[in-house]
Amino acid sequence: MYNLASIRADFPILSRQVNGKPLVYLDNGASAQKPSAVIDAMSHAYAQEYANVHRGLHWLSNTATENYESVRGKIARFLNAPDEDSIIFTTGATEGINLVSYAWAAPRLQAGDEIILSIMEHHANIVPWHFLRERSGVVLKWVEVDANGDLDPQAVLDAIGPKTKLIAVTHMSNVLGTVVDIAAICAGARAAGVPVLVDGSQAAVHMPVDVRALGCDFYAVTGHKLYGPSGSGAIYITPQRMAEMRPFLGGGDMIREVTRNTVTYNTAPMKFEAGTPGIVQQIGFGVALDYLTALGMDKIAAHERALRDYARSRLGALNWLNFQGNSAGKGAIFSFTMQGQAHAHDLSTILDKRGIAVRAGTHCAMPLMSHLGISASCRASFGLYNTVEEVDALVSALEFCHELFG
Repeated sequence: MYNLASIRADFPILSRQVNGKPLVYLDNGASAQKPSAVIDAMSHAYAQEYANVHRGLHWLSNTATENYESVRGKIARFLNAPDEDSIIFTTGATEGINLVSYAWAAPRLQAGDEIILSIMEHHANIVPWHFLRERSGVVLKWVEVDANGDLDPQAVLDAIGPKTKLIAVTHMSNVLGTVVDIAAICAGARAAGVPVLVDGSQAAVHMPVDVRALGCDFYAVTGHKLYGPSGSGAIYITPQRMAEMRPFLGGGDMIREVTRNTVTYNTAPMKFEAGTPGIVQQIGFGVALDYLTALGMDKIAAHERALRDYARSRLGALNWLNFQGNSAGKGAIFSFTMQGQAHAHDLSTILDKRGIAVRAGTHCAMPLMSHLGISASCRASFGLYNTVEEVDALVSALEFCHELFG
């Protein structure tokens, strides 16, 4: 049973007021709130069990190392990765994608080689490839979405040419909510010998993810959207691609031996994890994954689908709103603008006065905004703790905005 009242009680911040109104937190697409289990675990780690990890021979270091390294297996199980050695710890999906850019793509791609992107990528899955365009002459090929915001897998595969070296695509759009058929893209790309990197920042929060079933080469996730702390995350990489990567960051932990004239690198995944890591952040991430696993990702997905359908019905009745993205199977993410003179920032400010937190701006997706012909939008993004009453509160506040702006 999905006990929503009990779940909401697990998140202390949801009981507070903002501007004298009960908080309605609809900015989960940017970052999710944290359950007490995560907050308490991080506090305990700092207060009772903190030390640097690896190589320490004392009790605190051994305890911290065990707690820290146990998270690698949790992430592997959460993504159904074949083993924990395929998981590299990162500070988030942004670092994971940059790691692939520097450690895998930069040594391999030359001027004229191509990377295929969808038009709805987050900047984190665009800018690292622009680095290669600027520095190495790599060509970026863009695939657009249809009028509903859907991305046709065949359109992606049709873009593959003799110089295509990588497909980098989101699993779920942070603006449109569109869910991409990654398995179909990966199957076709594999037949063409083209690796696929998936930005799983949004999708992994809202649905079960099975990287083996998807067939991707790289899959990046970020902890702060998965109800864990900021500064935590990971990327799944297949053994073949991991073997093709050169170290990116140099320092402690990623080496076996250093002399004046030589360096011997550690084995993967340690080879790609230099320096003192975010120990407590990753421990908190592991507790967040425990929390999600206990709830059940299938149950979370079902709850959010029901919220999406209710919100689609209520918001859709507001015929003075323009919605960006109307895919039938989209996630519970609604981006919109108001017809007339009301700017997205104005709407967000007025909603905030009523205790409703939404995001306004380009959502780190400027190419998509340009494609849609808008400069900014409001975005209400729902999570596992949101309610139909909060949908009603959003609708009521938007109706007030409509009256205010005439």
